Amino acid sequence: MLGSTHGTLTTDSRRARTIACGEQPAPAVHGRPAATDDLDVSGRPLYAGVPDLDRFFRPESVAVVGASDAEGRPNTGITRQLLAWAERVGARLHPVHPTRESVFGIPCVPSVADLPEQADLAVLLVSDPLPVIEQLAETKVRFAVAFASGFAETGAEGAAAQARLADAVQRAGVRLLGPNTNLNAFEKFRDDLDGPAIALITQSGHQGRPVFTLQELGIRLSHWAPTGNEADLESADFISYFAEQPEVGAIACYLEGLKDGRSFLLAADRAARRGVPVVAVKVGRTETGARTAASHTGKLTGADAVVDAAMRQYGVVRVDGLDELQDTAALLARARPPSADGVAVYSISGGTGAHFSDLATEAGLRLPALSSAKQAELHQWIPEYLDVTNPIDNGGHPVGDWRGRKIIDAILADPAVGVLVCPITGPFPPMSDKLARDLVDAAEQTDKLVCVVWGSPVGTEPAYRETLLGSSRVATFRTFANCITAVRAHLDHARFTASYRSPFDEAPRSLSPSCRKGQALMRPGNRLSEHAAKQLLRAYGIRVPREQLVTSAAAAVRAAGLVGYPVVMKASGARLAHKTELGLVKIGLTSASQVRDAYRDLTDIARYEDVPLDGVLVCQMVEPGVEMVVGVTHDDLFGPTVTVGLGGVLVEVLQDTAVRVPPFGEEQARSMLDELRGRALLDGVRGRPPADLDALVEVILRVQRMALELDGELSELDINPLMVLPRGQGAVALDALAVCR
Repeated sequence: MLGSTHGTLTTDSRRARTIACGEQPAPAVHGRPAATDDLDVSGRPLYAGVPDLDRFFRPESVAVVGASDAEGRPNTGITRQLLAWAERVGARLHPVHPTRESVFGIPCVPSVADLPEQADLAVLLVSDPLPVIEQLAETKVRFAVAFASGFAETGAEGAAAQARLADAVQRAGVRLLGPNTNLNAFEKFRDDLDGPAIALITQSGHQGRPVFTLQELGIRLSHWAPTGNEADLESADFISYFAEQPEVGAIACYLEGLKDGRSFLLAADRAARRGVPVVAVKVGRTETGARTAASHTGKLTGADAVVDAAMRQYGVVRVDGLDELQDTAALLARARPPSADGVAVYSISGGTGAHFSDLATEAGLRLPALSSAKQAELHQWIPEYLDVTNPIDNGGHPVGDWRGRKIIDAILADPAVGVLVCPITGPFPPMSDKLARDLVDAAEQTDKLVCVVWGSPVGTEPAYRETLLGSSRVATFRTFANCITAVRAHLDHARFTASYRSPFDEAPRSLSPSCRKGQALMRPGNRLSEHAAKQLLRAYGIRVPREQLVTSAAAAVRAAGLVGYPVVMKASGARLAHKTELGLVKIGLTSASQVRDAYRDLTDIARYEDVPLDGVLVCQMVEPGVEMVVGVTHDDLFGPTVTVGLGGVLVEVLQDTAVRVPPFGEEQARSMLDELRGRALLDGVRGRPPADLDALVEVILRVQRMALELDGELSELDINPLMVLPRGQGAVALDALAVCR
């Protein structure tokens, strides 16, 4: 497949492409020069560097600029918190204030230039951090934190101020957290909890509070990065760093926007390679949410359909609520890889089991029927009249004695079961207490995931507070919905990780011969005619019908003879986007007289509509197949994106499409087709033969190659319809529209 071919660019050929395309040389990756083989055909980094944030989270020395111990001043409380944090991490704290000799008994220096040692971290408690950042250039401080607000979140004037701050940071060689951030990075984390931890990233500090309080339920947290406006350090930097930390089992994110889409995907790719789950709430699904997020952080929220598709492409688990964020991240951080994807539902109430099973099945979880042998085994302890197929109803009484543990162990021993879920809708001592204890004990003896939904609204019962929450092996939830969301994420992420191939490994490193041909066809700022757009497709090896562009009726007749009857005739011009609506398409023409008449009709209509033509296309009639659309658009966050869907008029009516962000390989191209609601049409329905999926995938990969190589020159491409013929016969682009940037 085209999308899987690799190569390397020599330094000279890369420089030639940079000059030809008007691009700048590839930037450094997180402060290090990008190696030649770390760049794609557009000169962009293929792999994320990992910023060394060790000295940010555990500095040896900290400078607090604007430190205060005057009662009633906001900086006093912050200084006090930083003192406590510095003591916990073993850092020396140096107050900086122009008029104070000491702060909280610690000698104070008037400026950062007077610090007694090089500081790893400078915390700026000043309203305008820009002058201090400029002073830090001489001190070799590694990191700085700016709490001040009034930057990009306030509009154009604030955005300009933030740009000046970012420039100063780059000149100073310091890495900045903020502005518009807070003290969350310096919270007190519990150090008495074991197991894999959650690392937290938030662009709104308050939205991270539910995850932070998971510590009170026994879930370990290791880091909190409140990124604020991300003038320099961004969420992607922290994802890359956290993915490398051995104690981190999952990364939880609250994102209002992304500073740079590609940086985010490079970071998500690093986490995926390491098998570290990333769970994210990303606001901006609606116009109102996007507008509010922009006013808060000043970053792009991105077209939500593209954001959603990009996250799925790189295994980022997207959830909607903070409750889902905390429950899903907690499960993914602590759960071991599943041995099977089957879910068994076990309850003391048939109604409870049926209710949960309906919701789980609707969400896509697989509830396998237990084997007849396993059912017979369970009926040793469960009355015969109760259903134990799955869900398993024990009727209640067996959980109160020795039979309860036998039943749980028997279910967990089934090789088809990877997850056991026990919904307990309300406390029913002593049954629920004994059931909770048996589940915890069984979980300690198995590698399989055991989940409990404790449905009591009270939440103070010993069975919940002490038994279930006291277990590091049982995943406990308060709602059916959150349990199902987390279990589905767990199983999906395991499948994703097991088969993950980095899209960046499959990215082309060298330009194809098609690139120069494609560039020659580009007309900056203009739309290509259908004829020119099809030439672009031909340059990239995408099949189009036999056709000729003619400028007279006589030439049209000659062309029809060469193309072969029957023919299609279409007006061709750069300003023509919807020819059918204007009557500028004639199909099924079988004679010279029909061709002459059609030519006159098309040119007359074009003159009447005042649409300039570059000619009339005389095209081969193509046998019917499945009409698809394949296209390219440019997203403000992620750059070129590739879309595939049902074509013809269906694309506008059904809007059944799937999106990917290049680069991607054959597996992702095929998964795009699986996402379509109309996927069955490609397999053949109502006696129609299966479509040529291999040819369709090949077109998708060639289009994504075009999108990568002509990024910056091609703004939009729309192949509609792409006629996918029966298996083995290929796919033909019947019409195409291309817009140059």
